Amino acid sequence: MTDTARANWRNEPTDWEQAGKLPRPHEGSGARSLGSLDVTSASMDPALLDLPWQVPLEEWPTDRLAALPRGISRHVVRFARLGDSLIAIKETGEHIARHEYHMLRKLRRLNVPCVAPVAVITGRTDEQGEPLDPVLVTRHLRFSLPYRAVFSQTLRQNTLTRLIDAQALLLVRLHLAGFYWGDVSLSNTLFRRDAGAFAAYLVDAETGELYPELSGGQREYDLEIARVNIAGELMDLAEGNLIEESVDPLATSERIMDSYRNLWRELTEQETFAPGERWRVDARIRRLNDLGFDVDELAIRTTADGTQVQLQPKVVDAGHHQRRLLRLTGLDAQENQARRLLNDMDSYRADNHPELDEELSAHLWVTQVFQPIVRAMPQELGSKLEPAEVVHEVLEHRWYMSEEQNRNVPMAEAVQSYMDNILRHRRDEAAILLTADTKTMKILGGGGNG
Repeated sequence: MTDTARANWRNEPTDWEQAGKLPRPHEGSGARSLGSLDVTSASMDPALLDLPWQVPLEEWPTDRLAALPRGISRHVVRFARLGDSLIAIKETGEHIARHEYHMLRKLRRLNVPCVAPVAVITGRTDEQGEPLDPVLVTRHLRFSLPYRAVFSQTLRQNTLTRLIDAQALLLVRLHLAGFYWGDVSLSNTLFRRDAGAFAAYLVDAETGELYPELSGGQREYDLEIARVNIAGELMDLAEGNLIEESVDPLATSERIMDSYRNLWRELTEQETFAPGERWRVDARIRRLNDLGFDVDELAIRTTADGTQVQLQPKVVDAGHHQRRLLRLTGLDAQENQARRLLNDMDSYRADNHPELDEELSAHLWVTQVFQPIVRAMPQELGSKLEPAEVVHEVLEHRWYMSEEQNRNVPMAEAVQSYMDNILRHRRDEAAILLTADTKTMKILGGGGNG
C-alpha cells in the first residue's frame, strides 16, 4: 500500500458499521422495558443483546462470566461467553470506546497483531433508568495471556527477555504501520506462545493514533514510554517475588530500547556496498525474512561515479513464514511456529518425496505428520495449547529424545512421551480457570485488560 493510498484510506468515513437503536430483550413475562441500546458493530451478533446490559459490569452474575486471567486496568473489564466464543467487555467513556473501536478495525486492516473489535454499546441504563457507562466489546484472543498470568511462578530472566523482545517487535510493527501507541506497556499487551518464544498483541488502543508515517520523535517518545512503564511493572513483580532476585528491573527495561533499535535498523537502514558485492542484496533480504518480514520493494541507487550501490528496503511487512505456510497448507500459525513447521515440512520433502513439487509434498506432510499428531492428543488435553504449538513441541521433543538416545525415535513414541511427560503437566492456556492456588489467584485478580 502506498503512503498516499494509506493516508486516503485512513481518512475515509467510518460509518460503514451497522449502527442503530435496538430494543432490549425481555427476560420474562414480568420484565419491564428497559429502553433501547445504541449498538455499533460491523457484523451484529443477535446473542449480544441477551447479555445483562442493564446491570453494571462489576455486578454481572457469575453464570454470565468466563473465569479468565485479567491484567491490570483503569477500567472495569470482564469476560463473557457469546455463543461458542468469548468476548472481553470494557466499561469506558463513549468517545474513548468509539475511538478505540475504529482504531482496532483499522489496525486489523493493516494486519497488525491486535484484538478484534466486536461492538460499541451505548444508551445503557439500569432498572431505575439511571445511565450506565458505555462499553467496548472485543473478541477474546484464544490461548493468549496477560503478562501477569505468565508469571504464576517465579519468572526466569530468559523468559522475561523473550517477553520484552516480543513487545519490541510489536512496537516496530505498529510504528511501520504509522501507529503511535502513546501507552506502551506489558499491561496493554497480550502474549501467545510462539514456538518457544512469545507473540505480542496490542489489546488497548484508546490512546493511539494512525499517521501516514511517524517521525523519529514520535517513535522515540513511544519507546521512552515503554521503557518507563516496563520498569514500573517489573518493580511491582519484584516486590511480589515474581521474578528472580538477580533481575534488575531498570536494567532489564532498557532491553526494549536495544531490541527495538536493532530491529528498526535492520528493517529500514540504508546500506552501501561496491558493485562486486551485490550478493549482499540477497543477504539483506534473507536477514529480513529471518526476522519474519517480507520485502515488498527495494530502493537500489548507483552513486554518481558508479563505484557504489545504495540499498534500502522501502516497504516491509511481517509474516513471511506465516504466509508461506498458509499458502502451502491452509494452516494459520504464529510466525515462529510457521518457521518451525516449514523447516520440518522441507525436511520431510527432502527425506521422502524430493521429486515432488512443494505444494504436493506440503499436502502429504499435513496428512501424514501434522494431522496425526493433533488427532493423537486426547480430548481432555485439547485446551492445553493450540495445535500448531503442540506440533512444534512434539517435533522439538522428538529431536531432543533422538539426540539423548542416539537413535531416530519414531514419531508415535515421541508423541506418547510428550503427552505423558510434558503436555499433561501444562496449564490450560485456552481458558485458565481461576481455581488455582491462592498465590496465583492474587496475581490474576487485579482488574482487566484494557
